[in-house]
Amino acid sequence: MADKADILIAEDDAVLREVYTKKFTLSGYTIRTAENGEEAIAEIQKKEPDILVLDINMPILDGLGVLENYPKDKRSFPIIMLTNFGDEKNKQRSEELGADDYFIKSEMTIRKLLEMVETLLKAKKYWQ
Repeated sequence: MADKADILIAEDDAVLREVYTKKFTLSGYTIRTAENGEEAIAEIQKKEPDILVLDINMPILDGLGVLENYPKDKRSFPIIMLTNFGDEKNKQRSEELGADDYFIKSEMTIRKLLEMVETLLKAKKYWQ
């Protein structure tokens, strides 16, 4: 069980945002949400999350735009990219920008996303 890790979920789909919030809250995490990339950056500036779950396709500023603001060597938290598409171009760009994992919504379960988060949080303890 998590020790109340702080997870920021940036997802423009209200239904998915609610589903992720419920699942992670029930698993013992503290959840903050953002509806677009600008809100995600504002939340990170308030308090860096233990992990960021970041949708690629969002209004105002997309997930790749957020990722560009937080390159791997300048951040202390892992990032999981969310997408509806198994698009190689987006996956490659996410990896180039330093995403830690990649979750394709249409191919994976929320349980799998939770496992990704737990794995990255364990690994993060060793980074520090």
